[in-house]
Amino acid sequence: MDPNLLYWKSQGQSFLSRVRIWFDLLDPSLLLCSDAQIQGARSLIGGGEDSEKVAAAQTLALSSVHADSGAVLPLVFRPPALMPVAAPLVVASFLPHSSVKPALIWQLLLQSYNAGFNYANRNSSSEQSKTASLKQLLLIAGTVSYATCAGALPQIFINRLGVRSAPIQTFFRSILPIPLSAALAFFSVSTIRIEETETGIQVFDSHGSPVGISKAAGQKAVRETALSRAALFGTTAAVPNLLIFLLNRTRLFQRNSLLVAPLRHISIALILGLMIPVSFSLFPQLGTIKKETLEEELQAAAADGHLFYHRGL
Repeated sequence: MDPNLLYWKSQGQSFLSRVRIWFDLLDPSLLLCSDAQIQGARSLIGGGEDSEKVAAAQTLALSSVHADSGAVLPLVFRPPALMPVAAPLVVASFLPHSSVKPALIWQLLLQSYNAGFNYANRNSSSEQSKTASLKQLLLIAGTVSYATCAGALPQIFINRLGVRSAPIQTFFRSILPIPLSAALAFFSVSTIRIEETETGIQVFDSHGSPVGISKAAGQKAVRETALSRAALFGTTAAVPNLLIFLLNRTRLFQRNSLLVAPLRHISIALILGLMIPVSFSLFPQLGTIKKETLEEELQAAAADGHLFYHRGL
């Protein structure tokens, strides 16, 4: 089992411990380290060096190295890059646009980045090739195209239907984006990583030894990750809108309407930043699957009643 997975097995089995770990791993300064430094940190783990030095190396490896392939993740798709890259895209996507074109452009950028992040951080334990197949590339392109059009639906409805009613505009701009954002985030993970549900992922026994490939584990890993991403984007869409709704009822904001726009931008970025470590921590990185849920040929290997699998991110 990869050293990163062994760390999650020993340190990341409770929700609070995972949140604490992710707050460390999402430090944007980790993006400044070179590939050589990352590989050096990975080789240092378990080497019996000074504990503080090993802890720093462990943090760098967890934030930058794929746990299945052992390769360094692309810079913009590493977990510490999610907040700096996605925050402006999310803020711009949630803005009330005046026409369909800017809504489509910002949705295209956001959904493209989400697709890339989901693909780079998938479970690749059962893949034979390190390069994406034509089928996978077409699937990514189709997912991005569909999610882009669906994400811009509120603005499309407003423009095509010529909506002028304030309550209906509020529905399309503030209420509809909440379930829509959650559904599209769930959809993106489920489709980009569909190969894991079809071919399975590697499972491990309690000693960390690989015992086979399980479709049931692949389905569970993808479902958990999709739910965590839906929670991330659904909450990011819901909380700022609720905050703006409540503040608009106060005298201060009724007299100073120009405060609404900057507060909306700041609250979206703040909620996104807080929800990233929380959503990543909803399910263990090294998950467990019960013996009864596994395929018959793998049940004998589950001596402790369960096997482990890498959930991906």
